[in-house]
Amino acid sequence: MRVRPDELLVLLPRCLQNEDCGRAVQKDVEECARCGVCPLRSILALRDRYGFRMKVAGGGREALAAVQAPGVRAVLAVACVPELYAGILAALPKPVLAVPHEQPCGPCRNTRVDLARVEAAIRSVLEHDNRREGA
Repeated sequence: MRVRPDELLVLLPRCLQNEDCGRAVQKDVEECARCGVCPLRSILALRDRYGFRMKVAGGGREALAAVQAPGVRAVLAVACVPELYAGILAALPKPVLAVPHEQPCGPCRNTRVDLARVEAAIRSVLEHDNRREGA
């Protein structure tokens, strides 16, 4: 399935945010200071370049509500494998691309994600190369 950027939701777990950060990115990703301590700065840069929707979710209910939002036709989810599995089943019949994250500090703490895999997944679902000029 191919979608427009505004129809793609990139869904991220709150554990990508550094645990020492006091910013409320779960409420609003624009709260991110883009300091580079966690991967959110780089994913926000991808969002700025491609124009997709982005949500940092604190749990399954919040994630499912974001997936069910009007206009969302496809989802790219970043999470641990068990959460990805449960999320894909809950999101059916919407297509979900899944990118498992890395857990260098153990589960649910300061996780990381391969940004090249995230960008490749984004590009694979967009109708065409939607990179914005100057971004």
